[in-house]
Amino acid sequence: MKQIIVINGSGGVGKDTFVDFCKKYAKVLNISSVDKVKEAAKVLAGWNGEKDEKSRKFLADLKELGIEYNDASLRYICSKAEEFKASDDELMFVHIREASEIEKCRQKCGAKTLLVTNKNIPPINSNFSDREVQNYDYDYYIKNDGTLEELEQTAKQFVKDLVNEK
Repeated sequence: MKQIIVINGSGGVGKDTFVDFCKKYAKVLNISSVDKVKEAAKVLAGWNGEKDEKSRKFLADLKELGIEYNDASLRYICSKAEEFKASDDELMFVHIREASEIEKCRQKCGAKTLLVTNKNIPPINSNFSDREVQNYDYDYYIKNDGTLEELEQTAKQFVKDLVNEK
């Protein structure tokens, strides 16, 4: 069942909660295309992990510099994908915001794509990365408009469907 899934959605819609629920039903590796960007932000600029609008823009801009310099985010994702293929994990979730980066990951790693939405959470538009969330034709769509129990059942079914897909 090994499957790489690019997961996207505006901040606060429940992406990590969805992944956590999937972990109950499959062995999961969960990474983000900004993992290394966050490490650099802490070292270079003293970023303290805030998720406010200023920080989101800073991280998006820093990520873009890494992409322009040497495609750093994709290189990181590809190295993690190789580790994933050699592991006993069944699903690898990769958090990516930008449509162009999602497409690169889909092509290079054979990833499927997933958008999580929640009508109760307003979209973030303060930076180009978050503004692009809706600008992609995803393979799967998860609506997280209900209860946590409903989201867990959705995650359970998602994992089951991926198992049956192969």
